[in-house]
Amino acid sequence: MMSSFRDFLLWTPRLLLIVFALFLVLFSFDVFGEGKSTAEIAIDFAKHNVPSMVLGLVVFAAWRREWIGALVCLVLAVIYIAWAWGRFPLSVYFVIAGPLFLIAAMYAVNWQFRK
Repeated sequence: MMSSFRDFLLWTPRLLLIVFALFLVLFSFDVFGEGKSTAEIAIDFAKHNVPSMVLGLVVFAAWRREWIGALVCLVLAVIYIAWAWGRFPLSVYFVIAGPLFLIAAMYAVNWQFRK
C-alpha cells in the first residue's frame, strides 16, 4: 500500500503539469484564422507557447527536486493572478491558477514525503 501511494505522489504532479502545459497549448491555436501572413502566425504561435515551454522546463527541473516544482508553480500561480486581476471573470483564475496551486501542493507533499 505504501509503495502505491509513493508512486502516486511521484507521478501525479509531473503528469498533471505536463497535461496542464498541453492544455495551455490549446489557447495558442487561435492565431491560425486571423488572416495573417505565415511569418506572423509563426511568431504569434511561438509567443503563445512560451508559458507551455516554461512549464516543460519546470517539469524537467523538478524531476528530482520537488521543491523546485512546488515553488515555481506557486510563484507562477500568484504572478498570473496579479497580472490578470480585474481583466477576466473569477472563473478564469480557477482554470489557470487553480491547477498550478494544486500541482504546487502535490509537489510539496511529495518533497516532504521523500525527505
